[in-house]
Amino acid sequence: MILASGLTKRYPGGHEAVREISFEISAGEMVFITGHSGAGKSTLVKLIAAIERPTAGSLVVNGQNLAALRKSALPYLRRHFGLVFQDQKLLFDRSVLDNVLLPLQIVGLPRREAVRRAQAALDKVGLLAREKARPIALSGGEQQRLAIARAVVNRPTVLLADEPTGNLDAAAALEVLEIFESFHRVGVTVVVATHDSQWIERYRPHVLRLDHGRLLAA
Repeated sequence: MILASGLTKRYPGGHEAVREISFEISAGEMVFITGHSGAGKSTLVKLIAAIERPTAGSLVVNGQNLAALRKSALPYLRRHFGLVFQDQKLLFDRSVLDNVLLPLQIVGLPRREAVRRAQAALDKVGLLAREKARPIALSGGEQQRLAIARAVVNRPTVLLADEPTGNLDAAAALEVLEIFESFHRVGVTVVVATHDSQWIERYRPHVLRLDHGRLLAA
């Protein structure tokens, strides 16, 4: 599913955010990327999502080497990903339902089918009753659940999340991680970057530990 070999990301100025790391993530696994602030967690998530391109090494996702992939092919690859970030980038001038509909509108799904799938995604995260509300009326935890609904509405095979609980209290964070676990149980590959080690004991995922860009354990 996801195979990295000698993966390196070097930014202008010479800083290596990720240094020659190798690992394998099997389809359907739940994986936590952990490490100190600045360890390279966010960079690794962006590399897997093809938001960043590797400087060296290879990164194969769904059989495609992202280092060699043409830019024109990236939008098709990203349709297999659901992305959840700490900054959810919600559209506050649109309703909850319209936020979730957006990815389906981009791919041209007919309106009736799009609404059905968007409502199903909202139901999955417990927000169907709020579909007509604006995101500003939601709590922080509800906004993050809305971001998850939008991320999974295209039925991705890989769900990627970068510090999704960073701005949430413990109760809201648990709700979010329980949702990730529910997707993992039905076969979605879930990759979560987090600095919070308490969740490792609870979910016992495959763990990738980073330290200054290097992989300590895989």
